[in-house]
Amino acid sequence: MPPVELDTQPTGLTEAEVAQRVAAGRTNLYRPDSSRSAWNIVRANVFTLFNGIVFACFFVLFLVGRWQDALFGFAAFANSIIGCIQEFRAKAALDRLALLNASSARVLRNGVERDIPPSEVVVDDVLVLRAGDQVAADAVVLGARALQIDESMLTGESDAVDKRPDDEALSGSIVVAGEGYARVDKVGADSYANRFAGEAKRFSLVASELRSSVNRVLKWVGWIIGPVGLLVFNAQIMVAGGYETAFTSGSWVQAVVNTIAALTAMIPLGLVLMTSIAFAVGAAKLAGKQVLVNELPAVEGLARVDVVCLDKTGTLTIGDIAFDRAVPLSDAPEPARSAADRVLGWYAAAPDANATARAMRDVYADPSLEASRYIPFSSARKWSAVSLDDQSGTWVMGAPEMIFEDAATSASGELGTTVTRLAESGRRTLVLALSAEVLTDREVAAEVLPSGLAPVMVLTFRETVRPDAAQTLEYFRQQGVDIRIISGDNPRTVAAIAREVGLDVPDGFDARQLPDDDSALADVLEHETVFGRVTPEQKKRMVVALQSRGHTVAMTGDGVNDALAIKTADIGIAMNSGSAATKAVARLVLLDGQFSHLPDVVAEGRQAIANIERVSMLFLNKTVYATALAIIFGVLVLEFPFLPRQLSITDGLTIGIPAFFLALMPNAQRYIPGFLRRSLLFAVPSGIVIALGLTWYTLVANGLGVSEPQLRTGATIILAIVGIWVLAVLSRPLNRYKVLIIGAMFIALIGVFTIPLATTFFELADPGEDLAPVIAGIAIVMILAIEVVRYAHRRLTRATTAAESEGRAAPAPQRSRGALVVTTVVAVLAYGGALLSVLLGTAVLLARYDAPDAATIPVFSLTGAGLILLGLLVLSAAAGLRRGSGFSRLLVTVWFGLLAALSVLLLIGSDRWDWTSAVSAAVAAAVIVLLWTPPAAASFGRIRDSSMSASPTPGDGR
Repeated sequence: MPPVELDTQPTGLTEAEVAQRVAAGRTNLYRPDSSRSAWNIVRANVFTLFNGIVFACFFVLFLVGRWQDALFGFAAFANSIIGCIQEFRAKAALDRLALLNASSARVLRNGVERDIPPSEVVVDDVLVLRAGDQVAADAVVLGARALQIDESMLTGESDAVDKRPDDEALSGSIVVAGEGYARVDKVGADSYANRFAGEAKRFSLVASELRSSVNRVLKWVGWIIGPVGLLVFNAQIMVAGGYETAFTSGSWVQAVVNTIAALTAMIPLGLVLMTSIAFAVGAAKLAGKQVLVNELPAVEGLARVDVVCLDKTGTLTIGDIAFDRAVPLSDAPEPARSAADRVLGWYAAAPDANATARAMRDVYADPSLEASRYIPFSSARKWSAVSLDDQSGTWVMGAPEMIFEDAATSASGELGTTVTRLAESGRRTLVLALSAEVLTDREVAAEVLPSGLAPVMVLTFRETVRPDAAQTLEYFRQQGVDIRIISGDNPRTVAAIAREVGLDVPDGFDARQLPDDDSALADVLEHETVFGRVTPEQKKRMVVALQSRGHTVAMTGDGVNDALAIKTADIGIAMNSGSAATKAVARLVLLDGQFSHLPDVVAEGRQAIANIERVSMLFLNKTVYATALAIIFGVLVLEFPFLPRQLSITDGLTIGIPAFFLALMPNAQRYIPGFLRRSLLFAVPSGIVIALGLTWYTLVANGLGVSEPQLRTGATIILAIVGIWVLAVLSRPLNRYKVLIIGAMFIALIGVFTIPLATTFFELADPGEDLAPVIAGIAIVMILAIEVVRYAHRRLTRATTAAESEGRAAPAPQRSRGALVVTTVVAVLAYGGALLSVLLGTAVLLARYDAPDAATIPVFSLTGAGLILLGLLVLSAAAGLRRGSGFSRLLVTVWFGLLAALSVLLLIGSDRWDWTSAVSAAVAAAVIVLLWTPPAAASFGRIRDSSMSASPTPGDGR
């Protein structure tokens, strides 16, 4: 229904009437309930199924006096605490976020306009509504002139709604065009916005593949943990001699402890903890960079972004519209050109003037003119029209293409050549035109242009390009993130700004030519970069079209006209200077409005998800082997080979602690869907290898008749060695930080197995001379099997992600054939030498049983452990040689340098010539020379850049 004209201005309430309503409590003051109560947050994070299982096991161990075995409970406590803190922070942000958060409300009291806080609005107040205002309370329209209100935030209706007298204006909605008066009829908790906010502020999470994948794993474990627990408990009772014997002798306590060890190992509590930490740390780091994360799981969404849609004004440009100049057209009649200045003065002084019109106030301002009929500016039409009392005809100001269509860009006319020339210089252009016809009521109601329009002058406005825009867009280009610049301005103007910030775009695409078909629209968006004359509804359609082609879209903006697109995008990013409605629907808010923070936003998300994918393989590997062990030992009726405290050693030093550091390391890898599948492709076979290896060891150990402490210690040693190996495999490509982490964990394990206080607490015993070769042999077989699994995993994941990753990883250095041959030969030698070091270290460890006295045993142990550690590091580093890793070259060089030095020392100390030592020294020296001289030398990257900034294929692991 068409809008109607305003008649007379209402007087509004008197001060006495306002006071009466305030005394009666009929004000707009509203104290909302919390978005989520503290009790609900605690209940959701503490009283979960798995916390119930873990805490029950924790307290059972306390009841049976085995508190030493209850260390795993602290991980559950930490996870619950971090989860609560995370949600309390989100709750605080949500509590501060109100849909109805206008800075002030404009009301009529005693016939005078006044700006007051929204909370001071009372029933029967008369609201003055103009473009850009947010309706402060539910009201009934009294009068309107071309009044259009966007209710999409409230009703989901994307189109602005025309309002006329007696229509309802909902609180929280946005006036997008026209003006009007409305009488307040609902306030406070009764208003629609506050009722809506109560629903909207309910705690909800961003769609998250990471979280849903973890929940899926927990669900799978939840289905089987009960039956597996009964199976294991029955087996442990049978091992103890049966139910009667177990409960008579008290051996049921050990059966309970063994069962708890099996069950708690199955639950990937650490993965949930690492995910919470990664999200919380990511959000905290972004907050330090002036980026507010309204929903913490949105950190993950950042990693998946591959297209960023930018609104030009306020994003690429600062948004400070400044009037540049007026260019009269020679074809225009002289009287029209003379009168144009006064008309521009009316536009600049109009009460509902937009930012562009207000920019002319320093040059033009004439509030003395009165309008007889007026069509306000609309972002959809991009023009406004006015008939003035003392001027003949109708004046129209707006976008040239929207008023004169093709003539505005045609080179055959003065208007087209002038607009094109000015737009190509990066100026925003408007045209002022005159029609001899006076606006009629029908034209005002239908919002149509008057006939017979002739251009009078072209107006130009300039914007300041953000100094950091070019650098930011270059970052996106390097990271494989596509850019789409979307603006309501002239396409040529937008393209000129795009070229100024470094984009190679010959021209912009006129959004008026966009196809109506969604598929055709998606085709255009795949090939075009810059779009001008885009309407708010088109922005939303463009986001949807990109999503239909599998893109993950981030949308930035600051105006009300961006709210629909920001709400629709996968990740909506609002400027803090933007409208309240826009910030309310955005996942992220740039608090200082700096566009340069967007690379930080994308990088933080990529780091979080890529690192969680890496560490998830550690935790899922543990879940798989723990589940498989529980089932196998339950079926074979074998005593479970670990105490809970012994599993805490391997969990903490090979999974939990290193995972914490790995989850927070820099990682620029772009996220590709399929996180859980890629993780399970490694975790399942490697977990089965570990479970079968430990079963094999247990059967052999039982056949040797060793004691229970020796059997458990041997199993713990095997699991520790293999766990360190899995950690090293998944940490590739190595860098100095990862080497430090792996080395520290290995040294800590050596300390646990050698320091008397630790061995006593964890009930570790010397496996004995008979069991030591078994431990070494089975561990080596398991390590080789895991290498095979990882090799197959890399090939499988690389094949499934190559198409999506193509062109997005950082370009590898060009390597000559000679360099490839040299590095391949050196890598083979490094692999062989590293395996030799591991075997030699194992032999030295076994030699401790032939030591002449007890004082030399620690020397053998530490020497053997050191050789094994060096071999592990070199073996991991050798994998990076053919990829040009500078850090891998350094590690391999150190190893061969030590080999050369040791060989030379043997030659010097020998009574006769030792050909083995001489050849070893010569080969080691030759390898070092080959690595540091052409042709191989030029193909290696810098040591500090080995993997900290690379973008490997997901699952590659290198």
